[in-house]
Amino acid sequence: MAVSEEKFQQVRIVERKDHSPDLWSVRVRPEAPLPFQPGQYATLGVDYGSRRVERQYSIVSSPLEPELEFFVELVPQGGLSPLLHKLHVGDEFHVRRQAKGRFTLDVESGHKRHFLVATVTGVAPYMSMARTLARQAEAGNQPDAELFILQAASRSWEFAYRDELDGYAAKYGWIRYIPVVSRPWEDPGWQGEVGRAEDILRKYLDQFELDSTNASVYLCGHPQMIANAKGILRRRGFQKEFVREELYWLPSTRAT
Repeated sequence: MAVSEEKFQQVRIVERKDHSPDLWSVRVRPEAPLPFQPGQYATLGVDYGSRRVERQYSIVSSPLEPELEFFVELVPQGGLSPLLHKLHVGDEFHVRRQAKGRFTLDVESGHKRHFLVATVTGVAPYMSMARTLARQAEAGNQPDAELFILQAASRSWEFAYRDELDGYAAKYGWIRYIPVVSRPWEDPGWQGEVGRAEDILRKYLDQFELDSTNASVYLCGHPQMIANAKGILRRRGFQKEFVREELYWLPSTRAT
């Protein structure tokens, strides 16, 4: 099928950070602004032979930033991530001109408290939310929201944005960040929370006094974490409308 070029723009990589052998982030400069809301995703594309391989990635950057940022995990047998992994500063790829997605902060419920749960790269949409609120705070506008970010990973070096989130938490009272490691035997220096995200979900719901009367919950990343967490939240009395989810791949496949 022919590619409709008017639906795409080229972007140039201006920065790349490798956080581990299979995790990296890139900042790109678009030809034209890409309007989006924090939490939405963009569709990236790389030409391979006669076709354009596409995949959706949550946007890490804030809409208030001039550049776009993406956090990528290499899946060796995936369709797009191996192609993206070969690209470096100065290289170009394609981005669709329209961002999409409904994984944005819940404003309809009136809840001011937002419990954001992620596995590894699932933190991407939460970074966009946090950065946007931080920029508003820097401009003197007190955010009308409170974020609680719980991020799980196998090892601590997979927390690519830990320093940034810790910095926000130290500076502002409206954000908390809880990283949790599931393979501490591979990370002997880790002294923080241990387990999977769903293992300590109840602990922080209780600690922060979060329930369906005052909070909305967001689940992003690994489908098994999302399924387990939804069951816990359901048993805790969270109605379906107060739980949002963003699966990064289907349980039966992981082509990225």
